[in-house]
Amino acid sequence: MSAPTEKKMVDVFSDVERETARTANPSGYAVTELAAADPRVLTLSADLSNTLAEFREKFPERYVELGIAETNSVSVAAGLATCGFKPYIFSMAPFGVLKTAEQLRTDVDYNHLPVRLVGRLSGLAMGYFGTSHYAVEDIAIARTLNNTTVIAPADAASAVALLKQNAGHDGPAYIRIAEQVPAVYEEEPAYEFGKWLKIRDGGDLTLVGHGLGVSLAVQAAQQLKDEHGVEADVFDAAYLKPFDEAALADSAEKTRNVLAIEDHSVVGGLGTIVAETLAKHQIQARLKQAALPAADLEVGVPAELYEHYGLTAATVTTKALDLIRK
Repeated sequence: MSAPTEKKMVDVFSDVERETARTANPSGYAVTELAAADPRVLTLSADLSNTLAEFREKFPERYVELGIAETNSVSVAAGLATCGFKPYIFSMAPFGVLKTAEQLRTDVDYNHLPVRLVGRLSGLAMGYFGTSHYAVEDIAIARTLNNTTVIAPADAASAVALLKQNAGHDGPAYIRIAEQVPAVYEEEPAYEFGKWLKIRDGGDLTLVGHGLGVSLAVQAAQQLKDEHGVEADVFDAAYLKPFDEAALADSAEKTRNVLAIEDHSVVGGLGTIVAETLAKHQIQARLKQAALPAADLEVGVPAELYEHYGLTAATVTTKALDLIRK
């Protein structure tokens, strides 16, 4: 079995369809657009067929449904990649990286294969199902895979932009999709591989976040300015691996106060990477995290869980003020 090599652009969406899909289902929309431009793109679903409904309709011959067989999906994708295809696996984040770590390491990462694992329902998005359905350790695991790029878009527009931006990269990638987060960008932002986007400029504090954390950072920065006269650097840390050490180092040298914001465990995620980077560059800066505790987490409605664990703009603002006042 060999993949087609020619590229052709097919207009698969009407204008109305495109706008609706881009907002409501950014990851499914983006991979459908990629498939329209490249016949080597195909998708594998681990019980996430609803996300790929548009793709399945437009390119049924390039859609593979594996059901609740996440580990198999990675090995099948690895085999297809060796035949010249560009597979995108769509999986629930709790059963993506966590459940398939061995297959990702041995079948995909070790062989430098262009397999993309797209993780939907990350963080506490499935809070009502309990801890078995939380994805709060996935970044910690994914970033240990030597050749795997780790990406966490901030909103729908950035998800589309990052999926497109990463399409030409040769190696594997884990793309962590944030669910139902407030919009940060009005249009698709322009990313460079491995680089952060700077959203605000300030000298008192550095706010860095990914996914939900970006929106919280933007809201908190505005509140800090309006109510306390505090000016913050705000970064969209969409690339967690490779990590934009230069952006963090330059900002931390200036502000000496860094707050990392994420819907991930305090262990192994953005806060840990920030701490490692500050130590590596011997930067003396105060560091706080707004993240999920390394503890057994409660069960409940996602919005209420985030409120309970302090992943709100108000709590981020309070943490920021506490940080700079010390």
